[in-house]
Amino acid sequence: MPIYQVIVLALVQAITEFLPISSSAHLKLLPWMLGWQDPGLTFDIALHVGTLIAILLFFFRDWLQLIAQGFGISYGSDPQLKQNRMLLWYLAAASIPLGIVGFIFKDQAEEWNNPFLIAGMMIGIAVLMWLADRAPAANKTIAGITLADSAVIGAAQALAVVPGTSRSGVTIAAALFRDLDRTAAARFSFLLSTPAIAGAAASAVHHLSKQGGVPLEMKTAFALGIAISAVVGCAVIAFFLKYLQRHTLRAFIYYRLIFGIIVIALAFFRRPPG
Repeated sequence: MPIYQVIVLALVQAITEFLPISSSAHLKLLPWMLGWQDPGLTFDIALHVGTLIAILLFFFRDWLQLIAQGFGISYGSDPQLKQNRMLLWYLAAASIPLGIVGFIFKDQAEEWNNPFLIAGMMIGIAVLMWLADRAPAANKTIAGITLADSAVIGAAQALAVVPGTSRSGVTIAAALFRDLDRTAAARFSFLLSTPAIAGAAASAVHHLSKQGGVPLEMKTAFALGIAISAVVGCAVIAFFLKYLQRHTLRAFIYYRLIFGIIVIALAFFRRPPG
């Protein structure tokens, strides 16, 4: 696998995993659009490990506080987390729908490479985000999240098994509908994504180890993919949380609509990826 492709795909993963524009859509369609060979499962695992490292590093203190408080231990200094001592268990409950749907559709989801499906989800979730973004301004923070909020957002996350959905896009939209402010919606979305990304990465690594581990010719690409997606992922998370303090989701909505339309147009003239 050429190094320039490793760098491009790792950058794409890091950016699109944490922005509400769908990493699955970009990683499935970009090689098809550029005429590259499918990078394969090994490199896909590297990218997921990298983004897992990014989100664990960025939210390390949050997770320490959440876990401690969940077990009745006073730890950490974040005032919003201190006011919601059940948040760990709300996140656990919200993770259940994705786990069930992912288990049921695990094999089918691997084959959902149809560009029309992916483009349709890009456009459909853009409309959902637009509706959520137009909802009346809310000031509910992490401190005010309830079990009902978590259940709705967790149910929305289950849609992320379909390529083109965007885990962050659909969960942020659901959180906005539940009256969270944009920054709190994104923060909860990222915290909720951590178990999902960790589970997917652990399953993929286990599968790879059963096949003999990383092939010798992929070791450089594997290590570079992890490093780039981890470092850039951290920067993207920081950027997005700061961006939402003063801006709406409008730019990402427009991007999704344009990307979806381009994919539909290309799909009429090119052979589908597969």
